[in-house]
Amino acid sequence: MKRLIAAAMCAALPLAAGLALAQGAGDGDGVERPNSYPFAAPLGKDSGAFKTAPAGAVNKGAFNKNTWKYGPRFDATGPVQIWNPAMAKLKAGGKVYSATVNGNATPEQYCAQANNEQNDFIWIEMQHAPGTWHDVANMWNACPGVKGLGQGTAHAVAGVRIPTTNEFDIQHATDMGAMVLVVPTIDSVAEAREAAKWTFYPPMGRRSAGSNVASRPEYWGAAPGGYRQTFNQNLMLVLMIETLDGLGEADGIAKVPGVSALFAASSDLGNFSGFGQGDPDYERAINIVHDATVKAGIRLCGPSSWFDRPDFTCFQGGPPQPGGRGRGGRGRGPASAPAQ
Repeated sequence: MKRLIAAAMCAALPLAAGLALAQGAGDGDGVERPNSYPFAAPLGKDSGAFKTAPAGAVNKGAFNKNTWKYGPRFDATGPVQIWNPAMAKLKAGGKVYSATVNGNATPEQYCAQANNEQNDFIWIEMQHAPGTWHDVANMWNACPGVKGLGQGTAHAVAGVRIPTTNEFDIQHATDMGAMVLVVPTIDSVAEAREAAKWTFYPPMGRRSAGSNVASRPEYWGAAPGGYRQTFNQNLMLVLMIETLDGLGEADGIAKVPGVSALFAASSDLGNFSGFGQGDPDYERAINIVHDATVKAGIRLCGPSSWFDRPDFTCFQGGPPQPGGRGRGGRGRGPASAPAQ
């Protein structure tokens, strides 16, 4: 008798499970329901979508990527607010300071600088220092976002100097929460456009909308107007001019849409020019970068030792200390990278 009861109960389990699943079915669960897909193509048939738009579509006629009108789905409601404190300060003309922390630093070392109120953003060093994106994630997760926005806890905004201009590194940086992106050794307008392309969401760029931690409440999920809707206006993109090639195209690089500032790389402009600070040829190189930013109406960055040099408003390194020198580009972490 017990065996018969047990068998009956086992037989009933699949039916009960099926009922439970049916009762729990809802939007987004992949279950097909009548009228869920009013514009769906007929089963097994060519719908003709490439040549003909469905009723009510904004884009008429045959598909053409060059004439495509971008939709309003990700428009911000009302004026876009600059909620990135570093970007707000930069746009207002204030002096924006940072601390460099190596990519292999500990979360404790990172948080010591992220909670330092002298720092506007943290320059995670991924070009000249060891470290992985996993290391960076651990640091940013320990002190995410900024105080006063959602569940953020840090004072300084998360930033990073990536090693190269490519989708992999830029996507990792932005998906993980970076709101200041420094791109080194920009040699041409084409390379500047490539950096902007992978940084910004469509229609401005080609950043993928994959799942990311940056839109969580402890990061930027509470951004006024929505993270996705206002990211493009809030990301601070700094391109570094370090070579003679970069100097030759500095005017065009500065005018690439989305570029917030150019960084006159103090060390590498000496490295690539063969001259040093105080030499007329070196100073000419710095002034070429300066002039490009003035003509384009964007900001100019450099080492914090240049805090009082005309028109420099953002820095690798902290504010002036007693004695009149900037705190330097040195980070707080193992084998800190020098100012560039």
